[in-house]
Amino acid sequence: MTKREKFNPDPSIHISKMNVIIPFSPDVPCDSNGQRMWWAFLASSMVTFFGGLFIILLWRTLKYLWTVCCHCNAKKKTVHRINTGDGIKRIDKEDPAASEVGWMTSVKDWAGVMISAQTLTGRVLVVLVFALSIGALVIYFIDSSDPIESCQNFYKDFTLQIDMAFNVFFLLYFGLRFIAANDKLWFWLEVNSVVDFFTVPPVFVSVYLNRSWLGLRFLRALRLIQFSEILQFLNILKTSNSIKLVNLCSIFISTWLTAAGFIHLVENSGDPWENFQNSQPLSYWECVYLLMVTMSTVGYGDVYAKTTLGRLFMVFFILGGLAMFASYVPEIIELIGNRKKYGGSYSAVNGRKHIVVCGHITLESVSNFLKDFLHKDRDDVNVEIVFLHNISPNLELEALFKRHFTQVEFYQGSVLNPHDLARVKIESADACLILANKYCADPDAEDASNIMRVISIKNYHPKIRIITQMLQYHNKAHLLNIPSWNWKEGDDAICLAELKLGFIAQSCLAQGLSTMLANLFSMRSFIKIEEDTWQKYYLEGVANEMYTEYLSSAFVGMSFPVICELCYVKLKLLLIAIEYKSDQRECSTLINPGNHMKMQEGTLGFFIASDAKEVKRALFYCKACHDDITDPKRIKKCGCKKLIYSKNSYNGYIKSIEEDQQSALSPKKKQRNGGMRNSPNSSPKIMRHEPLLIPGNDQMESMDENVKKYDSTGMFHWCPSKDIEKVILTRSEAAMTVLSGHVVVCIFGDVKSALIGLRNFVMPLRASNFHYHELKHIVFVGSLEYLKREWETLHNFPKVSILPGTPLSRADLRAVNINLCDMCVILSANQSNIDDASLQDKECILASLNIKSMLFDDSIGVLQANSQGFTPPGMDRSSPENSPVHGLVRQTSVTTGANIPIITELAPLAKPGKKVPVISFSQDKSSGTSIQMITELVNDSNVQFLDQDDDDDPDTELYLTQPFACGTAFAVSVLDSLMSATYFNDNILTLIRTLVTGGATPELEGLLAEENALRGGYSTPQTLANRDRCRVAQLALYDGPFADLGDGGCYGDLFCKALKTYNMLCFGIYRLRDAHLNSQSQCTKRYVITNPPYAFELVPSDLIFCLMQFDHNAGQSRTSLSHSSHSSHSSSKKSSSVHSIPTTNRTNRAKSRDSRDKQKKDMVYR
Repeated sequence: MTKREKFNPDPSIHISKMNVIIPFSPDVPCDSNGQRMWWAFLASSMVTFFGGLFIILLWRTLKYLWTVCCHCNAKKKTVHRINTGDGIKRIDKEDPAASEVGWMTSVKDWAGVMISAQTLTGRVLVVLVFALSIGALVIYFIDSSDPIESCQNFYKDFTLQIDMAFNVFFLLYFGLRFIAANDKLWFWLEVNSVVDFFTVPPVFVSVYLNRSWLGLRFLRALRLIQFSEILQFLNILKTSNSIKLVNLCSIFISTWLTAAGFIHLVENSGDPWENFQNSQPLSYWECVYLLMVTMSTVGYGDVYAKTTLGRLFMVFFILGGLAMFASYVPEIIELIGNRKKYGGSYSAVNGRKHIVVCGHITLESVSNFLKDFLHKDRDDVNVEIVFLHNISPNLELEALFKRHFTQVEFYQGSVLNPHDLARVKIESADACLILANKYCADPDAEDASNIMRVISIKNYHPKIRIITQMLQYHNKAHLLNIPSWNWKEGDDAICLAELKLGFIAQSCLAQGLSTMLANLFSMRSFIKIEEDTWQKYYLEGVANEMYTEYLSSAFVGMSFPVICELCYVKLKLLLIAIEYKSDQRECSTLINPGNHMKMQEGTLGFFIASDAKEVKRALFYCKACHDDITDPKRIKKCGCKKLIYSKNSYNGYIKSIEEDQQSALSPKKKQRNGGMRNSPNSSPKIMRHEPLLIPGNDQMESMDENVKKYDSTGMFHWCPSKDIEKVILTRSEAAMTVLSGHVVVCIFGDVKSALIGLRNFVMPLRASNFHYHELKHIVFVGSLEYLKREWETLHNFPKVSILPGTPLSRADLRAVNINLCDMCVILSANQSNIDDASLQDKECILASLNIKSMLFDDSIGVLQANSQGFTPPGMDRSSPENSPVHGLVRQTSVTTGANIPIITELAPLAKPGKKVPVISFSQDKSSGTSIQMITELVNDSNVQFLDQDDDDDPDTELYLTQPFACGTAFAVSVLDSLMSATYFNDNILTLIRTLVTGGATPELEGLLAEENALRGGYSTPQTLANRDRCRVAQLALYDGPFADLGDGGCYGDLFCKALKTYNMLCFGIYRLRDAHLNSQSQCTKRYVITNPPYAFELVPSDLIFCLMQFDHNAGQSRTSLSHSSHSSHSSSKKSSSVHSIPTTNRTNRAKSRDSRDKQKKDMVYR
């Protein structure tokens, strides 16, 4: 029997239709007259509300009167006690009683804990009350289909029983809230309390009267307002936007449902003064529909209010509802529409690593990173890149992500938020890379932001590998303060200022080296040019990169020069360095270690090659299988390789005559598995079979315990600190000094400029693998106020001077003899203070153009720089090959950034009918265009303004422009490639820093972090051994032992001869731009050719980049074998040592070429 059938009256009972108000049944003891009793239900609620309110007000009134009376009596007693003198004792006795906590307070605290969401019990109770309130609202929805008032039997009506149970629980919870409330009056007037007043008492009346009245039970919908609080208690809502959205939705829905309940009540009941005769049957959901069309001002008219109460309510509801609809709905839609598009979580893929990239995420930084990271020349990059940034990407950046959607994902968030770190699964990431804003106005603030990112990531997951970019060198010290920062486990900080200035400093020793090194660690695709132009040879070298691979067991027992020669000739690979492990399992990098090293199993080699597949030849090479193969592409993994590995696999070690010298060779780093391929063999074992060179006399004498010539690590020249006033030169003093063969540093800066860290520029030029007399004098031209701020880090370096002034003043430039310098460097500390990118380099460009347009008096030519450079160790100028003869003058064969000779005339050789260029060894010094110069740029596009005679397009990439190819321009943007290069192989950064910084180690960085200055140390065998390391130089071919190869010889022959004879490792050519033309050219510009092929033809004007061994005997006699260079006294006049090319060289060149061509045809490498 349904509920509606149950309410139909018995047909036998005759009642007038006008008198029947409510349905009833004989089975239910209800009013037989069917009269409404809504007033009883409403009265129970009103009596409860107003009765309780009256009691609270009465209690407050009585309490106030009692307090006033007690206060007056206490005041009288206090005066009496003071007068009698026993007040202090009585007060002391009463204090303990006053301090005791009463039972009412204890109960109140207990009730507060029970309803508080701060405890588990409180949270469970709050959530349970909310859930039961929603349950009671659902019961109301069910009962709304019945008449407003009807007779019901409590024992038979299941919904009434459930509703009764719910309300009993609400009553108990109301009691707890009342006990815990501090202000009972305010609690009584709360919305939740009013809801309980008008919903709980009517249920008890229903049980008593055996009838049900829907009444105000719809007020339970107001509990929905607390929905956001409940979700926050459950830790579901965490962001402000989500909380706000749920708040708006819950308020809107609860108001809507509550108002619909009131309309349902009055429309189905009618007006009391009309004897309820004007009612209309409306379901609850029809009332919901009515209010929605009313709030939205649509008003179809199909449903409307008929009762006076309903219409009156609608008048006021339209005012509030319309305002709420107009404000809440657009805001809700906006919040839903603005929900983070990239707010999800990363789902890791099994078998695929991922890295997290954060920091400065822009279109430029991301595109540069992806272009290098995902380059096709790398092995299959099975790494997914997850970008995390707190700002959503713009349309261009979003399009870039979509183009790489298979390997790139973006999430909006901050690494400073642990929740966001959990979203990108930082704990399972292979590494975290932090990009810096190179163009920021405040470099220290940018570094501080990145350091905070490192702290946050390391705090969340201490074992994660982090590679971060830093702008300022002195800020690297703060990373050492992070307990979990460990460079031995792969954490690296790429300091852009350190590397940038190091690259520029190395260009002062071998111009063009900055371009070559920058191209080596950047992934560039091969661009083929058919025309015979300088770009053809340059781009062939640009396609080379630096890779690492383990050496095959076929190399076991060979010395480094032999392996290097075999790799170059047979495998078409250039091996420049190796990595080894000590007994303590610490790794070190040896650059061109020489013939005293013998290779063992598992040696890791550093190669220069065009792609990673070519480097595999060094791993697969087998003498038994590949000895007779002439095509290196046919060298594949052979079957006997596995037998060799299994037979010779063991844990190798390094044995050296002097184990203490290992720290001098390169920074030590513990072997890591991440970012490097596993070796098929065991650890390397290298033994020194030949003794080291015996130190020269000057080195023995320098081991005086009372003299400090080097820093405490023995890596750099050192002198006691000097006051800046002692190194300041005036224009007249600089002119009288007659500087030559020096380095001029033009620097723009002022008191407010950010420091660029000139120490990183000076340190490579003061490396201890130079003898003291080989050090080039450094003259800074710039603002004295700025240089005073930098001087604290420079005062321990010798041969440094300052000329206060401006690089734009020609008088200052002439005073320092800029036309006689070996290199002019143009730097600026003001570049980051300008918003317009095209104007950031204006000072450097103006200074460069100013110097190039200067003209100099030829009369000063007698004081030309003595920039002969280096002769290979062991070569004596007194030998017949170097004896002076009449006719021509020459410079010696290895230079360190000296003035470059140019081709000026043609002269006949011994062979009739053939003409070759003859070099004029006195370079024209009358024009500023002949001054060797390197300019630092911030904006890559500004490179077009440096050379007015080039044809570079403004949209041309930096590495394709002529100034960059010639080594006369350097931009910090080329260092971006180091991030991905370091991730794939952390040894690459170690090798680059070893080559560029002159020997900086993590130990030295820790020392600089403590004292911010180099500490002098006594010369000991251990520190002096640190001088025995390679350095970069340039080998001239127009004279010396390689002169016969310079005239049409092969680069491969030169490579082998230099390696066998002098342990010099050649790795590139610095060639005149127009050397490929047969016509005469006065252009002195040169460009870089990296790792030319074996058969590459040389010309006499070529300069060869090489890695030279340290010459212990160079300091004994400056007139004997080795390194002729400038005097250690910059103030003394220098004269050029002139020697001529011997006739034997000239007459035998043709014979040498013929015999060499014949040998190449028959040559098969053994």
